[in-house]
Amino acid sequence: MSDSCAELTALPAVLHKDPESLDPTAVRPGHDGIGNPDGLASKETIDNNDAIEQDSESQSSHGQEFSLPPVDGGKDAWLFLAACFVVEALVWGFPFSYGVFQDYYSTHEPFQGSSNIAVIGTCAMGIMYLDLPIVFGLLRRWPRSQRYATVGGLLVMCLALALSAFSTNTNHLIVTQGVIYAIGGSFAYSPCILYMDEWFVRKKGLAYGIMWAGTGLAGVILPLFMQWLLNAYGYRTTLRVWAICLFVLTAPLLYFIKPRIPVAQTHQPRPLDFGFWLTSTFGVLQVCNVIEALGFFLPSIYLPSYARSLGASNALASLTVVLFNVASVFGCVLMGSIVDKWHVTTCILISTIGSTISVFIIWGFSVSLAPLYIFSLVYGLFAGSFTSTWPGIMREVQKKKERADPSMIFACLAAGRGVGNVASGPLSEVLIRGMPWRGDVAFGYGSGYGTLIVFTGITAFFGGASIFGRRIGWV
Repeated sequence: MSDSCAELTALPAVLHKDPESLDPTAVRPGHDGIGNPDGLASKETIDNNDAIEQDSESQSSHGQEFSLPPVDGGKDAWLFLAACFVVEALVWGFPFSYGVFQDYYSTHEPFQGSSNIAVIGTCAMGIMYLDLPIVFGLLRRWPRSQRYATVGGLLVMCLALALSAFSTNTNHLIVTQGVIYAIGGSFAYSPCILYMDEWFVRKKGLAYGIMWAGTGLAGVILPLFMQWLLNAYGYRTTLRVWAICLFVLTAPLLYFIKPRIPVAQTHQPRPLDFGFWLTSTFGVLQVCNVIEALGFFLPSIYLPSYARSLGASNALASLTVVLFNVASVFGCVLMGSIVDKWHVTTCILISTIGSTISVFIIWGFSVSLAPLYIFSLVYGLFAGSFTSTWPGIMREVQKKKERADPSMIFACLAAGRGVGNVASGPLSEVLIRGMPWRGDVAFGYGSGYGTLIVFTGITAFFGGASIFGRRIGWV
């Protein structure tokens, strides 16, 4: 922990009495540094103003007092969010850009002809999703270590990239660029989520949407940068250069990724409570989350090859993914802003309708590049915003299970998306094996990718089934 945080910890805390600056998660004895105090449900309906005033009067008598930074705004909150945006872009942008490396490894020695090249990207992204419940659990158990997690994770990622530059076969790349990078990335990224609930309350959805837009922006810039490096210098130099860039761009921002509420010197860690798994609200929303993820990643993987089948050059084919990522930047921010105001199932329904129509109508009938580019934009805008509904899911689950930790709800949602991500790869290979329906039906459905289009559309549709759960009272 930095010196400034240590000094704050030693001082008694006096909160602002201005209601606009009060975080519903008030600072109370036993706070574990995560944004949810022991023995107190984090609900705005709980009237704790009298207790806060008594604490303020008691602590003012010592002649020492300070005010916590305001939530939902102010210099510190926005600097924290800006730092999280960059960390999100750099940590997640690299595995999301793996398609560039996959093309290079498939056509260059010593990896050409290997059957395990796709596993590298699957490991990197899948592990970063799936291990978040474990990483969050460890950091909840030892909250004072959260401040150092980003530093340690950054060093592990840079080490993994440096080691992968010495790889001579795909097994080496799976271990370094896949597994080790993913573990480091999970620890580097976790404090951004754990501290988000302290810095943003009423604008939480907007904050998450802005942060997640970083991945979309990185998806536009990093593939072009990586492609240029690979073509000019090869994979060894590319990985070394990116390791240096990752450290140089991220290290100065670590100071701003810090808790709003000082961690108590002594505290009793709360046991992990997964009771929210038993609520119908979480069950319905998690099932829909997994189903949506099964198809979500497929267009970004296969759009370039689909475009090439229409006669596009490599540059024009890659433009499909660029447009998808550009649209997802705006989609994440827009969805994040409305999820703070509307019921989460309504927000999911908006994402579902846009995604489903774009897949079945636009992609399914695309026989030239122009409509395919339109599909990339529309799908990126609606499907790319799906994860921005997670703050709304966290809010609804906490209504049913007041003591549920929002960070653990987030981690479980991420793990569910990881299941869909890992499973979608093998499923897609089965779907397009032998190019089914080719020449038997019209338009895009007869291109050989018809089964893939239908599967993506079906998963997008059932990803919005939570609206029916709300109708029957399960959500």
